[in-house]
Amino acid sequence: MPLVEVSMIEGRTPQQIRSLHEAMTAAVETTLGVPRESVWVVIRELPPSNWAEGGITIAERRAAASKTKVA
Repeated sequence: MPLVEVSMIEGRTPQQIRSLHEAMTAAVETTLGVPRESVWVVIRELPPSNWAEGGITIAERRAAASKTKVA
């Protein structure tokens, strides 16, 4: 049973998440030749304050970017 795990910043619509489940399942089914019923897909949505790159959170980057756009 293949397991696909996706981590991403929260904010997608339920339909986008549903579409991602379907697309990931189809990709694994086609690529590995396994029945779709055996494919597991887990999507973890994280708040932007819990995701950082280079020690700066996505929330901080977004806040800095919005300040730059206003100026």
